[in-house]
Amino acid sequence: MKINGITDVFFDLDHTLWDFDKNSALTFNKIFKLNNIEVSIVEFLSHYEPINLKYWKLYREEKIEKKALRFGRLNDAFLAMKHQLDENLIFKLSDDYIKYLTTFNHLFENTFEILDYLNLNYNLHIITNGFEEAQHKKLSSSKIIHYFNTVTNSEMVGVKKPNPKIFNYALNLANTEIDRSIMIGDSYEADIIGAKSIGMDVIFFDINDTVIDTDIKQVNNLISLKNYL
Repeated sequence: MKINGITDVFFDLDHTLWDFDKNSALTFNKIFKLNNIEVSIVEFLSHYEPINLKYWKLYREEKIEKKALRFGRLNDAFLAMKHQLDENLIFKLSDDYIKYLTTFNHLFENTFEILDYLNLNYNLHIITNGFEEAQHKKLSSSKIIHYFNTVTNSEMVGVKKPNPKIFNYALNLANTEIDRSIMIGDSYEADIIGAKSIGMDVIFFDINDTVIDTDIKQVNNLISLKNYL
């Protein structure tokens, strides 16, 4: 069923348009070779990915700073593999990860198609918790930055999704209203609950078809947004 009255569509970036997991795995493969670290990428990622999610949750909740996130997620992953690295090497890997992450820019299936489609009738925007220095490069290098009228990141606002302040900031920056806007993202907590807390309409993007509240619109492929917009 098409949603009436929407003029502005807000997207999350990582895990929604930009295929973070694929790009991240390619980045780790590269920086491990550059730093002569001989570990199984598959085994490393099996530890790193849940640890990274844990650290991002702490970061969203303002319980840790960016530096602690970037160091801790790597250090804990190596320790889980019983592969202790020197602290200086962990910091170098952390810097190399940010440096090379945006050299890989795989997008989710149908990203260009849906942005071309939506761009004809809506103002498009980004709201992201990602680091400011990386997010602009991701948008630019993946050649989608021109679709978006505004980009709001947590560092410029001083709070992170799901904090209502970042959504209100993004609405003001976009010069639009809550009842004319919709949020599309992959994080149920940060994107969906966060946007709903200020009264924004939402669409949950989840390639794994996670069972959630049946009152929330959900898609597992970006092209399916055409059913609503």
